[in-house]
Amino acid sequence: MFEKDEWTQQELFKYTNELDKEGIKVVLIDTILKPLEKIETITYNPYEMVEYPKGTVFVFYCDTGKTTKERLDFYKKKFPEYKCVSLRGGRGYWRPNYQLLEEIN
Repeated sequence: MFEKDEWTQQELFKYTNELDKEGIKVVLIDTILKPLEKIETITYNPYEMVEYPKGTVFVFYCDTGKTTKERLDFYKKKFPEYKCVSLRGGRGYWRPNYQLLEEIN
């Protein structure tokens, strides 16, 4: 899951569920002051972000995903004790009614 620098919306939901079971929090970071619909986000604020437990995963998003992908090295250096990922497609590809359904056995 951390081999890639960007996650799709589907991967965000899937990995959030997996990491939650391990006690690791995933936080969606708004870098453009436009919260996403139907999901909890926080505005980019380094002072607030370092209050999260070490090992927390920060998923950054912008309008298209391009800017946060380009800035990912900056975020990784700024928050070395946290995992940093970009949301692929950003706000433009966000589907507010998307749901991750369990597979039927």
